[in-house]
Amino acid sequence: MVFTLGFEGDMHRVLILGAGKIGALISGLLANSGAYQVDLADVDGAVAEAVVRAHGLKGMNAFGLDAKSREALDRHLAAHPVDAVISSLPFYCNVTVAEAARHANIHYFDLTEDVAVTRAVRTIASGSSKAFVPQCGLAPGFISIAAAELITHFQSLRAVKLRVGALPQHPNNVLKYSLTWSTEGLINEYGNPCQAIVDGHSVDVAPLEGLEEIEIDGTLYEAFNTSGGLGSLAETHGVAVESMNYKTIRYPGHCEQMRLLMNDLKLNQDRGTLKRILEHAVPQTLQDVIIVYVAVTGMQDGQLREENYVNKIYPQLIGGRLWSAIQVTTAAGITAVVDLVLEQPERYQGFVAQEQFRLPEILANRFGRHYAPGGTKEVSAEIIVAGKTGRQRSQNAHKAA
Repeated sequence: MVFTLGFEGDMHRVLILGAGKIGALISGLLANSGAYQVDLADVDGAVAEAVVRAHGLKGMNAFGLDAKSREALDRHLAAHPVDAVISSLPFYCNVTVAEAARHANIHYFDLTEDVAVTRAVRTIASGSSKAFVPQCGLAPGFISIAAAELITHFQSLRAVKLRVGALPQHPNNVLKYSLTWSTEGLINEYGNPCQAIVDGHSVDVAPLEGLEEIEIDGTLYEAFNTSGGLGSLAETHGVAVESMNYKTIRYPGHCEQMRLLMNDLKLNQDRGTLKRILEHAVPQTLQDVIIVYVAVTGMQDGQLREENYVNKIYPQLIGGRLWSAIQVTTAAGITAVVDLVLEQPERYQGFVAQEQFRLPEILANRFGRHYAPGGTKEVSAEIIVAGKTGRQRSQNAHKAA
């Protein structure tokens, strides 16, 4: 069954796959802008229909579609042409979706953090006149765009540090954490090898290692290696930098607990069990906060300097409903990128890395502006590398915005 609400005008038509936490907000942002006709599909058509009804979204079609089936995707895209497909599905579904997008000659966007999936998308995109843009959202995604903007301020680079945290505002369990997005994606980040640049060389480093402490606005956090957040930034700028790495921000003690679960108890080798444990024991929350921290060190006018971008984003009311910070940042990140590509398709063809988008354009975009509220106040940040005494402090941290 197709659930339909009417639309008017000349609009971009997009197919969104996945009507979960992020897909629902992506749908709402695009449909309510008045510039998009949105087709929202989920393996369970009733879920997609419920999203439309619950949010009163205009200009939308909702229906069931099994996006794991290449044949089903090909049939649907042939019968219902769109300008772009947006995948808010689990990372392991995206290669099939990208292949179907290439076959249909349409633009492709996803939220994957998986390195292998991104490499496959790059191969699929080779020679295409349409844009294939993986790793949209927050991290990878917005964090790479912010880092790339700071990089342009330097004549030569020494170090690039990317840090992102999706945290409960009021932690009260032993993990000091609440589930704010995909459990499978979280485990993937905690369990897979992590890309980094060390002494000018691209290397894989172990997840849950590289532990450091960060103090922001008087609150102490920890950060450690996780997979995928660096995106393609290391390929784009790695040859020009001595060190570059991505780490996830958490409250102190979280890393030790996850090492126990994943390494000591060997649950990284039994991820299905780990997923059930986390979803049974760790609550979800809409009262979260996103922390974005980028530090770039290099030469400016013959002097060694550092610039920083630091931002906190909190839950926001959008369309009369409260959305969590992780939903807002992820959905705003991908919709801003979609908007820029579809408004100027001649600028973006084949594989498109996140760092090809400019931070001022993202923040000025009608969807990217949702990153602005938390970035308007002064933020101070201090990094303390575990086992070392050196400290770095940044003031006026949001000036890059």
